[in-house]
Amino acid sequence: MRRGMFKLGVAVVLVVEVVGFLLLTLVTPAVPAWVLVLLLPLTVGIALVVRRELDSPAHRLRRLSPEAITGHRPRRPAAESPETLSRSIAERAGEIRRALTELPADETRVEMCALGYRACANDMITLTHLINEALPNAPLLRRLKLRRARKRAIDALAEAREAIPSEALRASRQEQQ
Repeated sequence: MRRGMFKLGVAVVLVVEVVGFLLLTLVTPAVPAWVLVLLLPLTVGIALVVRRELDSPAHRLRRLSPEAITGHRPRRPAAESPETLSRSIAERAGEIRRALTELPADETRVEMCALGYRACANDMITLTHLINEALPNAPLLRRLKLRRARKRAIDALAEAREAIPSEALRASRQEQQ
């Protein structure tokens, strides 16, 4: 959408320049034609430089706001399989457990891990729904895979839960205020 609007804007500027140059030649016939030859590529070059600058990471960083960060919702694939979701839960729960057992756990790290654990628990609810929908009509081998995926996620969450201090999951600092 933005790229199309940019092209439209450049096209409008070029048309205005050509029309303006033609009107200028009608009013004052002494204007040389090579001015048009230099003016059009110069306009296109300036437009490309502006486009590159607007797409630069520095410009995007200046436009970033806290509202944009908090309002961002990552896109999940529409048809996420239970196995993929289970693997994701297990990986994140493993990272939570490792972060709290290997490194000195300060308050911020514990809170971040508690938030990650809550996200994993929410995904576990989604996983349970997906598996419950798929189990009744699934063949035997598929049912075994689904149950194994659920067990893998449950075990990983249980290990992460054991690593998190009990007071961290009761309420976060913001919820206590």
